[in-house]
Amino acid sequence: MHSGQGDCRVLSSILSRSTRLAATAAALAFMAAPAMAAPATGGPELMIEDNDFLGPGGSDQLSTIPLLFNPHVRVLGFTVVSGDGWENAESAHLRRLLEIIGKADVPVADGAVYPLVNTRAEMRLHEQQYGAIPWKGAWGGIGSIDTAPDMQPAIGTMKEGAPHTPPAKQDAVQFLIEQVHAHPHEVTIVAAGPLTNLALAIRQDPTFAETAKQLIFMGGMLDTSMMSITGNADFASDFNMIFDPEAAHITLTAPWKAITVVGSVSNDLMLSREYLGQITSKKTPLTTYIGSYYDPLPMWDEMTTAIAADPTLVTSAVDARMDIDTSRGPHYGHAFVVPEALAPKDSPMRVMHIVRSIDEKRFRETFMHAAQGDAAPPAR
Repeated sequence: MHSGQGDCRVLSSILSRSTRLAATAAALAFMAAPAMAAPATGGPELMIEDNDFLGPGGSDQLSTIPLLFNPHVRVLGFTVVSGDGWENAESAHLRRLLEIIGKADVPVADGAVYPLVNTRAEMRLHEQQYGAIPWKGAWGGIGSIDTAPDMQPAIGTMKEGAPHTPPAKQDAVQFLIEQVHAHPHEVTIVAAGPLTNLALAIRQDPTFAETAKQLIFMGGMLDTSMMSITGNADFASDFNMIFDPEAAHITLTAPWKAITVVGSVSNDLMLSREYLGQITSKKTPLTTYIGSYYDPLPMWDEMTTAIAADPTLVTSAVDARMDIDTSRGPHYGHAFVVPEALAPKDSPMRVMHIVRSIDEKRFRETFMHAAQGDAAPPAR
């Protein structure tokens, strides 16, 4: 979505839902669920990744690897949303990466610049009332929100060089809707950023979600309070939900045929310097890029796209109803869950497949193989 479409941030149709369940989510019992089925063998799995592609390098950009280099996946395109950074810069970094690795033919559609309702001022007020938010993305990153811009700034100098390839002519919402209807019940949407683009697609086309094959998204962390005390507080934030809670609520209550949640489990797997050394031991344009812009962070988005490409990586999961708190309070933007037996009658909350663990060894081996398998020509 371009700047002119930012008016959607005041959509009158979005109503905050008050809930008191977030504080007790950790005490609820879940229903055990089997691992996800292996992908079908009749043809490549069709996928669109929607993400806040902060770059260069980092989890957002590297999330493209499990999809682009899997022979069983056909990436229809990427859609970009503000979140970790501003949309215009994210799009440019992604298009440049695709050029570097010889994948510039994959469309990149520019999307939402601003959340539906949330603003920098609202996030600043939330911090003042309820405590610091570790990561604020486009509104200050790990620094102060006070000096961050309210409006999307111009793209600055790019370390990896500016892209030559323009974005797609369609915006992200148009692209998502058209692709899903061109391939009904075949397109998996993999979302690893704020869910603004998907919410807008759902509002514009109420049949969008049910026409897709499934949604797999990175978010819905259910134990952030304890994580902030016992682990790394900087990672104990469900930023994708916090940045645009209303969009998350709209998206997660839409009639998807299936929803898979990759949340807290993704904090457990780091892109360590040792693992980086293994990846970059083979020199290709992609491994050189990974090494040049290394950031020692959890592999949040890489895990999400890897699960989309190969669901058999999941070793345990549970099913529960999930939603996002949109009431203006301390839990604004936080996920909460309810087991089926305790779900409110006629609740819009949908049953979701929540990943608890994966085969980490196989994930690392598969990711490294994909990263090293690039045979692209040198970057222009």
